[in-house]
Amino acid sequence: MRVVIADDAVLLREGLVRLLTESGHEVVAVVGDGDALVEAVVAHRPDVSIVDVRMPPTHTDEGLRAAVQARQLVPRSPVLVLSQYVEVSYADDLLATTGGAGGGGIGYLLKDRVAAIDEFLDGLRRVAAGGTVLDPEVVGQLFARRRRDDPLSELTPREREVLALMAEGRSNTAIARALVVSDGAVEKHVRNIFTKLNLPPDTEQHRRVLAVLAYLRN
Repeated sequence: MRVVIADDAVLLREGLVRLLTESGHEVVAVVGDGDALVEAVVAHRPDVSIVDVRMPPTHTDEGLRAAVQARQLVPRSPVLVLSQYVEVSYADDLLATTGGAGGGGIGYLLKDRVAAIDEFLDGLRRVAAGGTVLDPEVVGQLFARRRRDDPLSELTPREREVLALMAEGRSNTAIARALVVSDGAVEKHVRNIFTKLNLPPDTEQHRRVLAVLAYLRN
């Protein structure tokens, strides 16, 4: 494999170069900041890039932002993020680039949780081949964030059923017949849906439309 390494920690960077070289891979560029990563990916079109999250100048999320930018400029360019930190927002953005025309492999591993060299190299190969490799901690944080961001996550299973039937254009009476419950029970569920989705006081018809739009988006 032809590999680009982006990490501002010299010892780790050189260690990766040695590991990859001894494993039969070619390191085509070694860089220490996000801008240089983007330039290297565009220039070398590597089989995979290994990227740290926090790099100069601010040591916050430059690596992830650069990885997203690199994949926009070179679609399907595989990226393995190797870091001590989980930056959920940009990790989500990076994973989003696997859809549609972007495709390409994505990985996110935590440095202190890589248990064996063979495990790391296997993950790198899978990413280069177009696969997705995620540390369980990354998966957990991404899932938690999506639950927080999902307005439907607060609805009960019954309220979701009611909302799904609302999306079909059914009236409260028609929903009651479909679920074999009273009209009053449906009205209560609808009120709860409006409250949990934080829909502003308005005509019921307008709030029904907003609720259905929220359902369709999610």
